[in-house]
Amino acid sequence: MAFPVDLRRCQILGLAGTAFLAAGGETAGALPVRDLLHPASAGAALGLVAVYFGLVLLIAAWALLGRLVRGPRPPAPRALLLVLAVWAAPLLLAPPLFSRDVYSYLAQGAMVDAHMDVYAHGPSQLGGPLAGEVAPLWRHTGAPYGPVFLAVAAALSALTRGELPAGLFGMRLVALAGVALMAAALPRLARHSGADPAAALWLGALNPLVLLHLVAGAHNDAVMLGLLGTGLVAALGRWPILGAVLVTLAALVKAPAALGLAAVVVLQVRAGRGTAKALVTTAVAAAGTTVTATAAAGTGYGWIGALNTPVSPQNWALTTLLGRATRALLEHLGSDLAPLAIPAWHALGVVAAGAAIVLIWLRLRPRPLYALGLSLAAVAALGPAIRPWYALWGLFLIAAAAPSTSVRHRMAAVTGVLALCVLPGGGPADTGQLVLAVSGGALAVVVLWQAHQAQLAPALGRTA
Repeated sequence: MAFPVDLRRCQILGLAGTAFLAAGGETAGALPVRDLLHPASAGAALGLVAVYFGLVLLIAAWALLGRLVRGPRPPAPRALLLVLAVWAAPLLLAPPLFSRDVYSYLAQGAMVDAHMDVYAHGPSQLGGPLAGEVAPLWRHTGAPYGPVFLAVAAALSALTRGELPAGLFGMRLVALAGVALMAAALPRLARHSGADPAAALWLGALNPLVLLHLVAGAHNDAVMLGLLGTGLVAALGRWPILGAVLVTLAALVKAPAALGLAAVVVLQVRAGRGTAKALVTTAVAAAGTTVTATAAAGTGYGWIGALNTPVSPQNWALTTLLGRATRALLEHLGSDLAPLAIPAWHALGVVAAGAAIVLIWLRLRPRPLYALGLSLAAVAALGPAIRPWYALWGLFLIAAAAPSTSVRHRMAAVTGVLALCVLPGGGPADTGQLVLAVSGGALAVVVLWQAHQAQLAPALGRTA
């Protein structure tokens, strides 16, 4: 007998999940340095269990909601947007979760506000307590972000006067604005692609990765994707130049969004414009936007060189893993080429991503949104660094434009795995923390099973 599913149950279960996430984050999250607890302390341990308990509840609620969306009477997009708001609410005031990147954003914004070269110097140049909140790995590294995001961060720094609680809350509001733009764009993009808007919202906006990393983690990928989606909606209508401007602004947050300009060109050609005219108008709009935004931000063009910002040696990108294995083998053989192994694999990954993008567009040019989604997924998968939220680059558009349900199912499975891959403090896991995380998730599974049995008991009694 199937587990009874309705929208209200999904809403309450997901709300319980994010509430436990927020509560657990109070002791196990990416807290300010002064509030950090030792991982072995009772408070941190209990918080880690609570976070993974809530995480499994949230994933379960999302999976059940997916069943409802695929059912005979799926909820309307407006109802799904309400579910998103309810699930996100407990995370609004929670401490940062799953990453300390938001502290880097605030430090870089303060540097820009102080007229420091954020591309030439890391937050250590800023000094003070704010720089001390940045993860040690990134304190001496220049910003890898474009002038649009840095201008937002600088404005936030000036508005909050460097106060950490206000800055964290403000950066989360910025991320929420990006998520709102994503949610607004998805139904329109789905209708254009002949897909179900409700299914697109379920995979692209209510996705646990969105809640965990764009809302709770306040990552600037939310702004990038929100501007990208809004730009594509404009390009689908009668405003291709506005579309090119918005997509360029997205790329001036994070560079991968620049691939969206190819979709803007193709959409114009499909609307009846000549190829040359579409290329020229898009290029002029992109160039003008870049010059204007860079001048307004006052950061200069150091962001171009910052595209080569070093990556964490502990990251688990495919090319980095292959590079480490090759380096270990060469070191074992006593070869002097061992130090070149990781850079060589990173270069091969860039070449492979470029080749994949060309093949995708040659094959899927009639479906530019889907081609763009796959291209962004290739960049994330083959790039030198990867984080769980990078999967959202491609997933956002694949959710709107995937040609089949099976593609969405595979992406949903990937989401479920990636959602479990990062500890709430954002740091590497030791054996004790892994045991606690698994315990929290297992406890949630037991609770869900008991709830399932309780729901079935009355029905079984009536049929006995």
